[in-house]
Amino acid sequence: MMSSKKLTQVCVTFWVVLLFSQSVHSHLEVGFYRNSCRRAETIVRGVVRSAFHRDRGVAAGLIRLHFHDCFVRGCEGSVLLDSTPSNKAEKDAPENYPSLRGFEIIDAAKTRLEAECRGFVSCADILAFAARDSFDLSGGIDYDVPAGRRDGRVSLASETYSNLPPPTFNVDQLTRRFSEKGFTQEEMVTLSGAHTIGNSHCKSFTYRLYNFSRTNSQDPSLDPKYAASLRKSCPKDSTDPNLEVPMEARTPTTSDVNYYKAILAHRGLFSSDQALLTNPATAREVKSNAMSSSGWKKKFAAAMVKMGQIEVLTGNKGEIRANCRVIKS
Repeated sequence: MMSSKKLTQVCVTFWVVLLFSQSVHSHLEVGFYRNSCRRAETIVRGVVRSAFHRDRGVAAGLIRLHFHDCFVRGCEGSVLLDSTPSNKAEKDAPENYPSLRGFEIIDAAKTRLEAECRGFVSCADILAFAARDSFDLSGGIDYDVPAGRRDGRVSLASETYSNLPPPTFNVDQLTRRFSEKGFTQEEMVTLSGAHTIGNSHCKSFTYRLYNFSRTNSQDPSLDPKYAASLRKSCPKDSTDPNLEVPMEARTPTTSDVNYYKAILAHRGLFSSDQALLTNPATAREVKSNAMSSSGWKKKFAAAMVKMGQIEVLTGNKGEIRANCRVIKS
């Protein structure tokens, strides 16, 4: 019969091995697919590049898709799941529909990867790679993406409102929402720079143009000439839900610091953009980023890597979907 001392040693050894095993599989790693699917990142980049050459606007869509995935349940691909008769998924929530785009590009990459190395590359990792490639192709910089995420099995439209920051937030609300996800205020301003590319539907900001308050017909923080141009693109009585304008008018398909320059000129499209000037600390960040394109790009890349590690599923958690829109049965 084993002595109590030896039994204790065996138990301690077991738990050390278990904890070590868990730690090995509970983190992300650059080059994660080097053995299981060597060309994984190359395949994703090729699909994104082809889509980008057809339509430069896809870059903004894919970056936003990754952001909206990570802020709800973490970076585990829940934003990609389709709704079912019994469940309304994230992508169909008002915060995401019809503005989110890029799903078909993720599908195309997944199809290519399943043909090359079936069952190895998660949809969540494809999203992270595609966002990186989109930033790089649109004029940003390339950066290493740690991988090893697995896909979640739950997607609830009801969870988007309390997790995604709306375009009406003030600085305090933005700071709090980003802090809940582990970001500093500086990183919040950095990531807001994603609005330098892409378009927005008129409904997201027209409240700033018409009947803004009892004393102002339009938001006084908006440059009057900019407001006038927005009214031409977004008529007050329009019933067209698809009307949209660039989020940054000068270079809407290039990842650069013109977003910050626009804010300084009171041409931030969303009130959450223009609000960055109302706080001394965030205003300093806006000015600093506007003056250093290379500095902002490096900070943005670092913040994206950090965002890509929010509440990830790794190891034996989650699954590897064969189809990014459907959980495995």
